[in-house]
Parts: sequence; C-alpha cells; structure tokens
Amino acid sequence: METFKKDIQEKKTSKTIRVKGAEAVIKCLLEEGVDLAYGYPGGAIMPIYDELYKYKDKLHHVLTRHEQGATHAAQGFARVTGKPGIVFATSGPGATNLVTGIADAQIDSTPMVCITGQVGSHLLGSDAFQETDIIGISTPVTKWNYQVTKASEIPEVLAKAFYIAKSGRPGPVLIDITKDAQFEEFDFSYKKCEKIRSYKAIPKLDITKVKEAAELINSAKKPFIVFGQGVIIGSAEHEFKRFIEKTDIPSACTGLGLSALETEHPLNVGMVGMHGNYAPNVLTNSCDVLIAIGMRFDDRVTGNLATYAKQAKVIHFDIDPAEIDKNVKTAIAVLGDVKETLAKIMQFVEKNKHKEWMGEFQKLHDVEHKSVIYDQLNPTKEGLTMGEVLGGINKETGGDAVIVSDVGQHQMFAWRYAKFNKTRSNITSGGLGTMGFALPASIGAKMGAPEREVVAIIGDGGFQMTIQELGTILQTKAAVKIVVLNNSFLGMVRQWQELFFDRRYASTVMTNPNFVKIAEGYGIEANRVDKREDLAGAIKTMIASKESYFLEVMIEQEDNIFPMIPTGASVSDIRLS
Repeated sequence: METFKKDIQEKKTSKTIRVKGAEAVIKCLLEEGVDLAYGYPGGAIMPIYDELYKYKDKLHHVLTRHEQGATHAAQGFARVTGKPGIVFATSGPGATNLVTGIADAQIDSTPMVCITGQVGSHLLGSDAFQETDIIGISTPVTKWNYQVTKASEIPEVLAKAFYIAKSGRPGPVLIDITKDAQFEEFDFSYKKCEKIRSYKAIPKLDITKVKEAAELINSAKKPFIVFGQGVIIGSAEHEFKRFIEKTDIPSACTGLGLSALETEHPLNVGMVGMHGNYAPNVLTNSCDVLIAIGMRFDDRVTGNLATYAKQAKVIHFDIDPAEIDKNVKTAIAVLGDVKETLAKIMQFVEKNKHKEWMGEFQKLHDVEHKSVIYDQLNPTKEGLTMGEVLGGINKETGGDAVIVSDVGQHQMFAWRYAKFNKTRSNITSGGLGTMGFALPASIGAKMGAPEREVVAIIGDGGFQMTIQELGTILQTKAAVKIVVLNNSFLGMVRQWQELFFDRRYASTVMTNPNFVKIAEGYGIEANRVDKREDLAGAIKTMIASKESYFLEVMIEQEDNIFPMIPTGASVSDIRLS
C-alpha cells in the first residue's frame, strides 16, 4: 500500500518542475506549439529574453527594428497561418509602441499574444523608470489583458491568453509580467485552457434560424451574398463555395474577404465598398435578399446606412452576437461557427439558377470595364498606372502570391486588381487603416508561408513609416518582394483634396529620398522603373529573384482610384470618374 501511494505521488510530482517565472513563459509558449516570436528587448523583460537565448533552438525570436514592426510582423504571420502571432516588448515606451498594432489586430480579428515586461510589483504606481499602465492603455483595444505579479499565475494566465486569442472571433491579448514575477521560482506545470466559465466563444447553433434562412433563400428572386474575412477565419472556404454553387447566388467580398473565393470564380462578382466594383455596389440596392456571411457591415462597405439595402430582407451569418443589428437591421440572424452553419444550411437550401439576375451584374461589370478597368490595365497615357503594375505582378505570379498591401490608393488598387487563387492571400490593414503596416507584415507573412511568393505593395508615404524594418529583412534574409508605388504624394488624401477641396494640396506633397540607395544600403537588390517599356522586365526580374528585392515604380502623380463612393453617399451613387 505504501509503495502504491509513493508511485502515485511520484506520478503527480513528475509533471511539476521548479522554474523561474521567465522560463515558465517560454515553456508555456512551447506547450502551445509556438516556435516563432517577434519583439524588442529592454530592461523590464530581460529575464524572459535570457530564457529565449537558452531556448533559441526551439523558439526562434526575430528582432524587429521597432515594437510596432513586431506587432505587424506577428499579424502577417497570423493572417497567413491562422495561428496567433507572438510579440515581446519591454515596459514603458516598448509597451506603448505596441498599441497601434494591437488596435489593428483587434479591429481586424487577428489572433495575437503580446507579452510585456513591467517594473517590479513593489514599484507599481510609483512612476518608476519606464513604468506605464499598459493594462489601462490597452484595455480598449485588446480582447483580454492581465497583469501578472506572481510567477505561479503564469501558466494559467498564458493558457487563458491563447484560448481567448484563438477562439470564437479571434483577437489580441496582452499579458504584462512584473520583473520580480519573472525572477520568482515556483513549481511549474501546464494545462491548456479549453473553456472559461464567463466566456462563450461560439454561440449555440439554432437550427430553427438555419431553416428560416434557407426558406428565405429558396424563395428569393434576386439574392445577393456579401462575404467577409469570417469565411477565412472560420476555415469555411470549402463550405462557402459549395453553398454558393448549389444556390447559384452572385457573391461579392469585403476588402478583408478577398481570397476566400478565387477571383475568377464565375459567381465572384467583385468587391463591395467605397472603391469596390460598380455592379455589386449598385445592385446591393436592388436585391431582395441580402445574405451577409462573416462580415460586419463596416461603414466603408455600407455608405449611407439610411439608404443601404432598404428593399432587402437581410440574413446575417456571424460568430459574434455583438455584430447582429449593430449597423444593419437583420430579418434572420444565424449565429455560430460559419463552417458549421454553412454545412448545416446545405441540407435545406435548394439547387437553383439565377441566370437573369447574374446577367444584371455582367451588364454593369461591362460598364465599369469600359469606363475604368481597361484603361487602368492597358493605359495609353504617358504616366504609369498602379493598375498596370498589379497586372504585371498577376502575370508573373499567376495569382498564387500573397499580396500584402499598405494603406492608401495603392491598397485600393491592390484590392481591385490583384488576382487570388488561394485563400489567406490578401494581407492588409482593413479596419484601422494603419500606414506602415505592409513592410513588417510581409516579413511575418513570408515566415508563416515560406513556400509562397510574398509581394508587398506600398506607397511612398507608408513605406517611410516603417522603413527601418528593412533592417529586419537584412538580418533574417526574408525573401520579401517590395514594390513601392511612388507618386510623390500622400495619394489618397491628395485625391480627396482634388475632388472635394478644390485641389488645395495641404501637406500631401512628398519630397522623397533615394529609395533604391536606401534599400541597397540594407543589402537588398533594388531597381527603379519610370518607363512603361521597362516595367514588365523589371517585375519579371523581381519575381524570379530567390532573395529579397526592392522595386520602385514611378507612378503618374495625379492618377485617381475609381469607382468611388463619396463619404455619406449611397452605395448606388458610386462614381465611375
């Protein structure tokens, strides 16, 4: 009997080891399958970085050149893999430099776990060196945050952090760990979190709502689908395609929904929104049933809510109850994991054909192609267009590349003209619109999908906001292809100044440095193109390179992005010029 008790005791204690808090952090990450992290060291997080050094054969840390760059790199990694991006930073300015990236991840539903060092617990509230209340600062932009002051809290807190970041509607979490908790020893063991009593990640499926939605879809004469990133986050691309192909419903994406359905699919009628395609925007106000799948009716999608799809009955598939009726009143809400809800509704929807309705989309597409698209892709004017650059990239990559776009005119051109054959191929800052996103995000995307071509599309303004991350490319040898579309303006703001402020170009003219020399200074092969006859060859050379490559394309200065829905206008009032 005594021997039996001793064996049981040994089994219990064998799972517990004595470690310091800093080492416990690394062990927790390894238990969660983490092998890559981004960050920047400093005083309050040095104990954790010391452990990172010891575990460098199991967990690779990428030193970015700024903490914001670490968050965007982590976002790029998360968006191409579906796994949480991991970020480390020190206290004070290190932690506050994370805030923009965290806010970006929150609004775009990107899973991320940020771990910050903090001053010793005995110094909290004393205005110690590099002490900042990062918990208070980050509360509005995190899915959850927590401050650890005892080492024994670390395993449970990090287990919860990963569960919350990944589950339901994903998002960023931040864990702040005081320096004394990093040094403190305790008996470590780890158990992954599988549920939290006060947090329901996925709403229970209501089969009645599924049947009601199917009945409405079956009876619709002019049904229309708008799908968003929720399809990608939920890994529901296959279920979504089966659903639209059975019901034969024209489907348009949001900006973040791009690549959930291949560009050339016959039921893909383009993109909705401010600079989306003409047909899906106009016909939003003609459909009789509007089916929203994994999207949140953002203001850039809806335009004036008072005139948005008022004639239609709205069915909203979403995982987040907070999005239902937030902006657009729904007739039927189907809550749950979209992979499950779409699979379930297939039992009840009927096979259908909407040939005449699809014909209306084709007619308006032809109008847009003649008025806008053809001239962008096949320009005859002297200046180079952003559209033709994207067209050249499509030709060389075959639509298989990951396109990472920054924010501005070039972003809208990338959304409109890049071709996508594979899911998780459109990486961008959607809701927050963070200039400087693309360069570091492309590094993370390449590390998350090293087998894929990763092309960053950036404007001359946004490029200079995180230009220092060229140093990260130099150090890591990440084979990112960087395309800067240089029009010597803050292009999107300039366009608005031209159209709505009588061409008063207030603080939008850019005097730029020699970007090619800067890239070469970081050991990156670089080229500049300003003539049409040189463009195709330059793009071919860039894509053929097995290493990082920088290509600057000098764009016509006052080239605008159309179509366009002015702020406050109805989606059906979209302008073609």
